[in-house]
Amino acid sequence: MLSGTSLDAVDAAVAEFAFDGPDLLLRPAGLHTEPYPAELRDELAACLPPAATTFGQVCRLDTRLGQFFGRVAARANDGLARGRADLVASHGQTVHHWVADGRARGTLQLGAAAWIAEATGLPVVSDLRTRDIARGGQGAPLAATLDALLLLTGTDGTGRGALNLGGIANITVRDAAGGIVAYDIGPANALIDAVAAEASGGAERMDTGGARAARGTVDPGLLALLLAEPYYRLPPPKSTGKELFHAEYLADLLRRLGRRPADDDLAATVTELTARLVGAACRAHGLTELVVSGGGVRNPVLMDRVRALAAPAHVVPVERFGLPAQAKEAYLFALLGFLTAHGLAGSVPSATGAAAPALLGSLTPGAGPLVLPRPRTAPPRRLRVVP
Repeated sequence: MLSGTSLDAVDAAVAEFAFDGPDLLLRPAGLHTEPYPAELRDELAACLPPAATTFGQVCRLDTRLGQFFGRVAARANDGLARGRADLVASHGQTVHHWVADGRARGTLQLGAAAWIAEATGLPVVSDLRTRDIARGGQGAPLAATLDALLLLTGTDGTGRGALNLGGIANITVRDAAGGIVAYDIGPANALIDAVAAEASGGAERMDTGGARAARGTVDPGLLALLLAEPYYRLPPPKSTGKELFHAEYLADLLRRLGRRPADDDLAATVTELTARLVGAACRAHGLTELVVSGGGVRNPVLMDRVRALAAPAHVVPVERFGLPAQAKEAYLFALLGFLTAHGLAGSVPSATGAAAPALLGSLTPGAGPLVLPRPRTAPPRRLRVVP
């Protein structure tokens, strides 16, 4: 389970895993999505950077998010797993990702696991990023684990990249030596959502269907200021989030620009920014194919520009590999929880920058004694999605 940086809903994907020799089989059982209650989402949004907050607010949010995640998990277990789930893996809700001098120093996801365990009676794996940071990594993007096993295996993965368009855009590729490289490119929906929310007085949470961007025109002056962001020139591994790319970030650039373009022009410009960043990454890595997932695939204006600027790389949906675009990240965390339960590392050091692979997360027991499978001695070489 997870809720991304767009703060729109909690996604719970149910998966059945089984080892098949050196391969790991994933049988998707469906995705259950529940939007945040408006009051909870507003309380959460009000505490995120650059807003100030208090320990009291953080405490209340940790509890309320945990309770909501617990209800979602229980419904997913009842509706999709027929009450037979063995384990819950919960990413929670990221509220801060602490990066200083290009290095991740800490990360905080709220949604107390004990509430999920109480609601479901199941053991819960949570806090899945901190161990990688403790080993010198960025704690992100963890998507590289699934990408490496499913999309970039052997010679079949040569020239292919995996792109996720959530609040932040991240990419996974192989370098010239065959090693996995993954990093956050920059904002995807984060700034687009911020423009839509401000333009509508909070009535809109996103640019639904890319309607605003379609009506607008890209502002060259603002786009140049956006592209001048120093983060884009940092070498990977690197990670970022709404600590940098938020509404006040855009407001500061507009003050420097000395004028404010029309709202739809703002939407068109920040949409173009994401497509430009994706296109630059495709060229930098010499990609011939780009597998795309995440909420951004539902924005036709963004996807049209990504296809144009990623060329000659051919853009294909992740559905071609058996996973729904909206559910890929939720299945990622199901995979990470499964690996943890079997004593296997869930991080890719070449992607996150950690000194060594890490066994991720913390385990909270369910209603009974904590009983884990016998540890595996070797990680899977490949992930296969099966019906």
